[in-house]
Amino acid sequence: MITYNDLYEAARKERYSDQLQQLSKNFILEVAEYLKEKKELVSKDDDIFSDMIAKTKKQLENATTLFKELMTRRRKKILDLVLIAAETGISKQDFDNMLSFEKTLFEELMKNIELSDKVLGGLLGGKKEEISKNELVVFKADVGEFMGMEGEKVGPFSKGEIANISKPVADILVEDGKAEVLEK
Repeated sequence: MITYNDLYEAARKERYSDQLQQLSKNFILEVAEYLKEKKELVSKDDDIFSDMIAKTKKQLENATTLFKELMTRRRKKILDLVLIAAETGISKQDFDNMLSFEKTLFEELMKNIELSDKVLGGLLGGKKEEISKNELVVFKADVGEFMGMEGEKVGPFSKGEIANISKPVADILVEDGKAEVLEK
């Protein structure tokens, strides 16, 4: 079980280091459990322990702030790693210190940078910019993995998820009522 001091230490180490810091695989779940317990304590209406409840409420606010700061710092470091990897072609060893959802974020950002590099290379090579071949859609239902128009794997997507997918695929999903196009 994580404590306030553990969360404080994690945030402090992240703040004063250039590299992503190692967190336990269950860190997010442990923080969620910690915050849930504190919220339950705060929600109890007991005059006998009003001082303890006020202290717990303040600790909950501080813990929430610390956690948000920690995640923001980690995202900034991941963005820096993406830029370094895009320029050098080398992913630094901090990849080992990423949580699973952070690895996914890193990989998706790398794909988008590679795509923009291809477009930029095409423009520099004399190709005219094509009218957007992709649509930004929000999914209205869960959609499993499927094959795109060029045989590539697409998905899976969860309800409420936003994705940038090829226009023909987006048109089919919209027609089937599984997604809707976000306004440009």
